[in-house]
Amino acid sequence: MDLSTTLLQVKALTIDDRIWLVQAIWDSISAEPGQLELTEAQSQELSRRLTDHKINPQAVVSWHNVKAQALARAGIH
Repeated sequence: MDLSTTLLQVKALTIDDRIWLVQAIWDSISAEPGQLELTEAQSQELSRRLTDHKINPQAVVSWHNVKAQALARAGIH
C-alpha cells in the first residue's frame, strides 16, 4: 500500500480517530530514543531556555495554569 492510499484512508476517519492515530504514531516514535534528533535551531532554543531557567527559576507557569488557559482558548471549561 502506498502512502497516498493510506493518506486517503486516514482522511476518511473521524477527527477523534485521526487524533488517536497521531497520538499512537507519536508514541511509537518516542518509544525509540535516540532516533529523533534535534535540529541545530531546536538545540539552540533548548539551550537558551535552560539558561533562562537557571538564571530565573521562579519565572515559570504551572501545568495547572497552562492547561486552564488552553482549555479556555478551546472554549472548554
